[in-house]
Amino acid sequence: MQVSVESGEGLERKLTIQVPAETIDKEVDSRLNSMRPRIKIDGFRPGKVPLKVVKQQYGASVMQEVVAEVMQNTLRDAVVQESLNPAGTPTIEPKSMEPGEPLEYTATFEIYPEIELKDCSSLQVERTTADVTDADIDAMIDTLLKQRTTYKTVERASQDGDQLTVNFSGSIDGEGFEGGKADSVPVVIGSNSMIPGFEEQLIGKSADEEFSFDVTFPDDYHAEDLQGKKASFETKVITVAEPEAPEVDEEFVKSFGVEDGSIEQLKSDIRSNMERELRNKLQEVLKKEVMDKLLDANDILIPRALIDHECENLQKQMTEAGNLQAGMSLPKDLFEGEAKRRVGLGLVIGEVVKKADLKPDADKVAAKIDDIAQTYEDPTDVVNHYNNNPQLKQGIEGLVMEEMVVDWIVAQAQVTDAPANFEDLMKPKTMP
Repeated sequence: MQVSVESGEGLERKLTIQVPAETIDKEVDSRLNSMRPRIKIDGFRPGKVPLKVVKQQYGASVMQEVVAEVMQNTLRDAVVQESLNPAGTPTIEPKSMEPGEPLEYTATFEIYPEIELKDCSSLQVERTTADVTDADIDAMIDTLLKQRTTYKTVERASQDGDQLTVNFSGSIDGEGFEGGKADSVPVVIGSNSMIPGFEEQLIGKSADEEFSFDVTFPDDYHAEDLQGKKASFETKVITVAEPEAPEVDEEFVKSFGVEDGSIEQLKSDIRSNMERELRNKLQEVLKKEVMDKLLDANDILIPRALIDHECENLQKQMTEAGNLQAGMSLPKDLFEGEAKRRVGLGLVIGEVVKKADLKPDADKVAAKIDDIAQTYEDPTDVVNHYNNNPQLKQGIEGLVMEEMVVDWIVAQAQVTDAPANFEDLMKPKTMP
């Protein structure tokens, strides 16, 4: 077997492989001979059909089989011989397949990049820090009270905290826009559920009152065609209702599973849950910070085949999660940026794992599973479910490995702590 390698653009490599004709012919004849005892042809006794006749009948199809297998096997051997690491499926093009002549073909593919990790001691990492305070506990209890709040219709003008049921119709330059009209919509003044400036216009209004006002959509509004646009809203108040919050009494406390009805125990349970959420959030924020810095510091070539494959995975996940109609799908190029980032990180992280000789830590995997289980009613069942499901457990091992990579990098990087408070850190980033 003769092998030559050509380097194409970036990570592309082209192998030209030539296999001697004798290798092909010998294998073809061997297979044809093995077929002879089973072949029946008129005029010949079973098992006595001459090889020449067998070759006339079956030679072409056997040749195709042999050539396909030889290309597969010799390509594998050539890749090992040339110390190449293909990324994606090679494109194979036969150049010669004539009987009696050497088999020659090309295989074109991308290879994985060789990564030389940058020194992590030069990385500037900002580590967010925060604690759960008594004020955070009190704020959470207020949130629980608001969640249990009911609303009672009143015959007065609205004020902050009231819930109004309204009809509204928005327009820009006299033209309506998608999502700008709705009827019987409940809006709590001060909830910030509407675009900035909308809820303030509802203060001091009474049932059956009709009015109009102007507000401007934020520059970062999720609908690009509305960003920064001034809109007019024709509005009618249907009802005004004031909030009625429950008392923080024994009944209220017991409704959260605290059997003795003690507010102290409720606060203790709340603190435990909040500290677990905060711990996970801080790890998530630190992980993103470290991964971003790691990827920026290690600018590598990424195989196009891997990006395309990841695009397809993301497209499939989003299409299935989006409950789209049959036959519909989101365009693959929509996921290009995220796919490139994921693949790049995966390659760099893999190099970190090798360099640091990191291996899944059984104790950390068990602790992670236990932490997840605490959010369920029966933690023991959840732990057993993970331990008895290799695929689920493998996913946890992957998370733990990523955390170990983060810890390894942080131990070497230049780290600056950035204090934050619980509320700002945990506040979801919602669209305006």
